[in-house]
Amino acid sequence: MAKIPLVRVDYRLIHGQVVARWLKDTQATKIIIVNDVLAKDKSMGNIYRMATPAGVRCAIVSVGHFVESWKESQLGEGVAMVLFRDVATTYRAWKAGFDAPHLQIGGLGAGPGRKIVYQNITLNEEDFSMLQEMSQEWDIFFQATPEDSKKEYTAVAPTISF
Repeated sequence: MAKIPLVRVDYRLIHGQVVARWLKDTQATKIIIVNDVLAKDKSMGNIYRMATPAGVRCAIVSVGHFVESWKESQLGEGVAMVLFRDVATTYRAWKAGFDAPHLQIGGLGAGPGRKIVYQNITLNEEDFSMLQEMSQEWDIFFQATPEDSKKEYTAVAPTISF
């Protein structure tokens, strides 16, 4: 069973903040990106793998493959950082059986129908609805960088309206 110190939603996936700060903070030996589109796109997959530091494995898998691996072996050995690009994919993995106790919402950028809910993190109505349901079982919090304090989703949710 892998140790999973961080399950993060960040539309940028692997970027400077993840590589420079979160990998150091979590001591992860592998990054697992869960994304159906990227799992099929070898070119983009290679770009993300090249952005991964030496000594850290990077796997890019579909939701189905990820949940199957979770159910079979709890993601194998080592220390795994799990990255989702969006709330919808995270929700699908959760509904299929992935049950990590904590979910960090780190980077969800601006766009039509999205509202800033904490620092530079935005949600739309669909994200909010899915997080509301997931928050019944998971500890969900907002945190952009390790230096930022965690802001619990349950503290922010009552202030959000669409």
